[in-house]
Amino acid sequence: MTAVRTHTHAQAVDAAIDLFTRQGYERTTVEEIADAARVSRATFFRRFRSKEDVVFADHELLLEEVVVMLAATRTEARQSEESMADVGRGWDPNIDPYLEVCRAARMVFDHHVGQRETSLARYALLQQVPQLRDRELVTTHRYERAFTHYLRDTLSPDRSTSTASIAFAASVVAVHNAILRRWLRNPGLDLRPDLEEAFADLRRAAILGSGGAAPAEGGIAPGRRVVVTVIEGSPAPDDVARAVREALA
Repeated sequence: MTAVRTHTHAQAVDAAIDLFTRQGYERTTVEEIADAARVSRATFFRRFRSKEDVVFADHELLLEEVVVMLAATRTEARQSEESMADVGRGWDPNIDPYLEVCRAARMVFDHHVGQRETSLARYALLQQVPQLRDRELVTTHRYERAFTHYLRDTLSPDRSTSTASIAFAASVVAVHNAILRRWLRNPGLDLRPDLEEAFADLRRAAILGSGGAAPAEGGIAPGRRVVVTVIEGSPAPDDVARAVREALA
């Protein structure tokens, strides 16, 4: 991923969140934020437009990154089914749109974890300012809409129903936000494995729901099973075989 925050951008976001936290959102002026960020008032408004916008400035850039990332997976812009039939072109079978949506959501998660102090300060600020929580809901909806549009435009015709695309996009965002909030409340936790597992479950359900075969995980071919069993100590081969038989049963 390209660098989301320039130096000036980062200064303004961090300065604004720091001032809002120390002085209160309503009592902090744009002039104070501009002075703390060492930019002019005109530059501030050209970049952010308002106090509310600067709090979520990272999301604006992240949304752009998400759209660019997803667009790069398309072999072509989607056309009508009739024109597709005429020219004999279709969707790239090597691209899994569900996987790409999860990859984009993972990028957003990694950004928040990578900007630890800013993310934690923003989360604390949102608990204090109701209007910022409202803005957060709007931002969440924009991620959902970007994911939904991508799925509608990229899934094959038999899987790209509006309902299915909306449901998967909303589920990915909801899972992402739930796990991110867990991390924000306890930033010492490594929740990336939880996120990966949850995304894999969503993909599996989406593919099975559309009548497809379950996605292979970790290079395991469809139709095969992975059995995990835990044995204490240093078991003999017969003990291992017995444990596997019991797990299979």
